[in-house]
Amino acid sequence: MKHSFEDHTSTIQATQEIPATPAAPRRMTLNMGPQHPSTHGVLRIVLELEGETIISAAPDIGFLHTGIEKEFEQKNWQQAVTLTDRVDYLANLSNNLVYALAVEKLLQIEIPARAQWTRVMMTEFSRLNSHLVWLGTHALDIGAMTMFFYCFREREDILRIFEMFSGQRMMTSYIRIGGLALEPPRGWQQAVGKFIKAFPSKVDEYEELLNANPIWTRRTKGVGFISLEDMLDLGVTGPMLRGAGLNWDIRKSEPYSSYDKFDFKVPVETSNDVWSRYRVRIQEMRESAKIITQALEGMPEGAWQADAPHVVLPEREKMKTQMEALIYHFKIVTEGFRVPAGEAYQCIEAPRGEIGYYVVSDGTSKPYRVHMRTPSFGNLQGLPKMLEGILIADSIAALGSMDFVLGDTDR
Repeated sequence: MKHSFEDHTSTIQATQEIPATPAAPRRMTLNMGPQHPSTHGVLRIVLELEGETIISAAPDIGFLHTGIEKEFEQKNWQQAVTLTDRVDYLANLSNNLVYALAVEKLLQIEIPARAQWTRVMMTEFSRLNSHLVWLGTHALDIGAMTMFFYCFREREDILRIFEMFSGQRMMTSYIRIGGLALEPPRGWQQAVGKFIKAFPSKVDEYEELLNANPIWTRRTKGVGFISLEDMLDLGVTGPMLRGAGLNWDIRKSEPYSSYDKFDFKVPVETSNDVWSRYRVRIQEMRESAKIITQALEGMPEGAWQADAPHVVLPEREKMKTQMEALIYHFKIVTEGFRVPAGEAYQCIEAPRGEIGYYVVSDGTSKPYRVHMRTPSFGNLQGLPKMLEGILIADSIAALGSMDFVLGDTDR
């Protein structure tokens, strides 16, 4: 069958008029972690990418397998303090404190003012320690190596103070049920005073290095947005909330351990991005320095342990000279002390947000149940919302601004 030239031409024109089908977008699933150094721990994130844009992010936790909550049931009440150190190892004193406060509720014992003020001072040092590690490593992720050395320089001084008080640099177990593990050492005022006098000028150095740095500002401003409503729904707490404009700090709203006697402000920013979280933590370091200064200058005299011989180990001199003290010492060390049956919940403001301990006693010398509401676990729930829609190049800056610790997540 023959076709005319005109028929052939019309066929070509008709073909050209058919619109081309657009190419389907190509999506790729990327596994980030758990060995990735910038995830600040053994966290795995499954990213779904369209080009360089993150479509979805699913955090995968559980690689530490600590089982700390279950281990509480195998220790007596005082021995379990050592487990709290290992939950959030950058804020171990905060975990010491919240656990001790919860158990002391069940025991109904009163802690002397000197012990309470010392607890406040040490937990604020713990806040400084944690924020310094965060700022140094977060800046390193973004490319500011100098900040890492500066922050760890100050952190080393704090660890020396911890060692002076407790004999340990990290896992101090210094805050105990009934007071403190040891009486504050001789010369602590000079050591603390020397550090806290110089520290504000160090924070000035950090801000001089970063605030006007164009790389730092471009990598942090407008990056990592998550709405305040989503954060509240997902259980996000701490500097994340205050960076979104919410003035909420348990030290102010529900004071504990004499925090109501200290004068300090709650830093709040409104831009709700990586930059605002950086600003909140910088200001929190300045406020912690003020609290430590007030504790140093106004530290009350008196006992550093509660008057509770059935809970607190007697002084060594009394143990050597008084039979009753020797008996109490023997029974507490070998059997532990009994806690009245019941349950209690206590929460405090830790560097990463709200820590809550729920303890249950069945009247024996060991906890029946201890459950922790840790800030890193709650904050990680907001990670998918935060990473959705941003470039993969900004993901490290965004997730780093959460300041989570995986030991705080995998209990």
